[in-house]
Amino acid sequence: MNTRAHIIVLLLLVAVGLEAQQWRPVGPDGGDVRSFAYDPHDPDRIFLGTSAGRLYLSGDGGTTWFRFAHLGTSSSMVLDNIVIDPDNSKIMYVAAWSVDSSTTGDMFRTRNGGRSWDTVADLHGKSIRALAIAPSNPRVLVAGALDGVFRSRDGGDTWERISPEHHAEIKNVESIAIDPVNPDVVYAGTWHLPWKTEDGGKTWNNIKKGVIEDSDVFSIIIDPEHPAVVFASACSGIYKSENGGEQFRKIQGIPFSARRTRVLQMDFIDHNIIYAGTTEGLWKTTDSGATWKRMTGPGVVVNDVLADPRNSSRVLLATDRGGVLASDDGAVTFTASNRGFSHRQVASVIADRGDSSVIYAGLLNDKEFGGMFVSRDAGLNWQQMSDGLDGRDIFVLRQADGGAVIAGTNRGLFRLAPGAGHWTPINTIEAVRTKPVGGPGSKLTMTARTLTQFNGRISGLYLGGEKWYATTSSGLISSSDHGRMWHEENTVSARDLIGVSAMDETVVVAGRHSLYVSSDDGKTWQTSRLSDSISMVNAVTLDHEGNIWIAAREGAFRSADHGQSWDYAGALPLSDVTAIEYDAEGHRLLATGATSTSVFESPDGRNWRRSDSGWLLRDLHPVNGRLMGASAFDGVVVEPDTTDGFRQVSRTDNN
Repeated sequence: MNTRAHIIVLLLLVAVGLEAQQWRPVGPDGGDVRSFAYDPHDPDRIFLGTSAGRLYLSGDGGTTWFRFAHLGTSSSMVLDNIVIDPDNSKIMYVAAWSVDSSTTGDMFRTRNGGRSWDTVADLHGKSIRALAIAPSNPRVLVAGALDGVFRSRDGGDTWERISPEHHAEIKNVESIAIDPVNPDVVYAGTWHLPWKTEDGGKTWNNIKKGVIEDSDVFSIIIDPEHPAVVFASACSGIYKSENGGEQFRKIQGIPFSARRTRVLQMDFIDHNIIYAGTTEGLWKTTDSGATWKRMTGPGVVVNDVLADPRNSSRVLLATDRGGVLASDDGAVTFTASNRGFSHRQVASVIADRGDSSVIYAGLLNDKEFGGMFVSRDAGLNWQQMSDGLDGRDIFVLRQADGGAVIAGTNRGLFRLAPGAGHWTPINTIEAVRTKPVGGPGSKLTMTARTLTQFNGRISGLYLGGEKWYATTSSGLISSSDHGRMWHEENTVSARDLIGVSAMDETVVVAGRHSLYVSSDDGKTWQTSRLSDSISMVNAVTLDHEGNIWIAAREGAFRSADHGQSWDYAGALPLSDVTAIEYDAEGHRLLATGATSTSVFESPDGRNWRRSDSGWLLRDLHPVNGRLMGASAFDGVVVEPDTTDGFRQVSRTDNN
C-alpha cells in the first residue's frame, strides 16, 4: 500500500471510529460550500467549511470527503475562513458567524488536529467575517469582525483590538490580508471601502483612491514576491494597485453582471494567473489582470477557490448548491467532486414500496440543483429527477398504491408516474357553488361547477386507497380519483394547516392552532379542542388504536377520544417535538425534536427508548426494520443495522 492510500485508510478508520454510533449519510451529494483550506504539509488533505457549522475533510485532494467536525452548539454557524498553521498543521483556526443572529459568531481552534476544539475567549460572540495568518510569523493572526479588527501575537491565546473602537468606518470587516514580509502591515476590506495600517494598528489610512464609493471589499490578495502589488475585489469590480494601495485602478474585462466578486485566488506557481470567483461564474486571467475569460457558466456561484500549490492544473471551486467542482486542466473544464459530502436541505424522504433500494428525496431552497433526487442503489449514487417541477421546493413525498410518486411543493401537487422522467401537475380543483334563483320565496337553486388550478403550498399528504387528502396553505382538499380532480373541504376552515393522518375511516387534520377530526372518511368533520398547554402544533399522527398524537413545542400529547381530552406524554423526555409518527411496519411511535439529534421510539406511548442519530432530522421513514431520515442540512441519513453492535440505546421507562 502506498503512503497516500495508507493515509486515506487511516482517515476513514478515524471517521468510522468517531461516528460508528451515529447514522450513516448517503446523499444526495453536493450542496453549499463556503470555504477551503489545505494542509501545508500535505496539500492532498483539504478541509471544507459549510454554512451549518460542519467541517469536512478530504485525504485525496478533494475526490472524496467525510464529515470531520461540527463546530458550535447549533447548525447556524457559517464557516467562511479556515486557517492552518504552516509550521504545525495540527493547529487550526476557523472563523464563524451565525445565520440565526448575523451579529454574533465565534473563533474555533484546535491544537491536536481536530480531536478537540475550543472557542477563543477574547473573540467569543463576535461575528467574524475574515481571518489571516502572517506568512512571516504564524504566531500572528488578524481577524476581521463586524465591530473592528483584532490581532493575536501568541497563536490565538490572546487578542487585542487594533482598530479604533467605535470607529465610524473601520467596521463590518469582510476581508483581511497581511503583508508577506512585515506582519505589522495589514489590509482590511469593509462593507464600505478598504483600509491599511503599516504599524500594527496604531494608525490607519483609507486606501480608496481609484475605488468606487460604497464598494463592499470581499477579498484582498497580495503578490508574495512583489508585496506592493495588491488586488481587491468588490461589488463594483476588481481593483489592482502596484504601490501598496496608495492608488487603485479598476480592472476591465469582467461584465458588470458578474462583478460581485466574492473571492480572489492567485496561483501559487505562476503569479500572473488569478482566479476571480463571482456570483456569475469563475473568471481567470493569465496576464495579471490585463484580460479575463469566464471559465464556467454564469449559473455557478463561487464562494471560494483552491489552487493546488504543486500543480497549476488542479483547481477546486466551493459553490452554492453545486458543492465542490474540480478541474485538472487549469479550470478549462470542471466536474462535480462531492463523494461523501452532502449539505442538502431534505424535507421528505421515502423508499419505494416495491424496491427498498430505491430512495426518493425531496429538497428545499435549491431551484437549479434541487427538486427531487432518486437513488436506485440504496444511496450510493443519486440522479436529479426534477423535470417539470420548474424549481419548486418539495415539502412532502408520498407513493400511491400504483407506484406513482406524489410531491407536495411550495406551488402545487405533482405526479411522477412509474418509469416516467417528467413530473405532471395534478392541481385541478372542482369548486361547487349553489345559489338561489327566481324571485323572493323561490325554492329553486342553481349549482355551478368551476374548475381552477391550485398553486399554493402543500404541507401534508395522505394517499389512501379510496381517498387522498392534502393540507394546503388555503385549507384542506381531497380527491376520490387519485388526484385527477380535487375538491375543497369547506367545513375545515383553518388556513394554517400543517398535516394530515388517517387510520381506517378516521381522518385527523391539524393546523398550528386547530384540529379537525372525521370518523367517516371525510363525510363529516368536527372541530376538536386542543389542550390549553399546547401553544403551537408541529405535527399530528394516528396510531393503530386510533389515538391522536400531537407534536408541540411543549412536548407530545395524546387523545383517546378524538380530541375531546388530552394527556401529556411526560414519559417522553423531549421538548419542542417537531415530528411524531406511527410506524405501522415496526408497530411503534417515533418522535424527534427541533434541537435534539435523538430519536425516540415507543411501542405504547408510555415507555420510550432513545437512540442518537447524530443529525437534526425533519422526516423519518422505516425501511426493512431500519430508519431512514431527512436531515435539516446534511441530506439523507440511514440508521445503522441494529445487529452490527453499533447502536447504543438508553431506556427510559415510566409506567
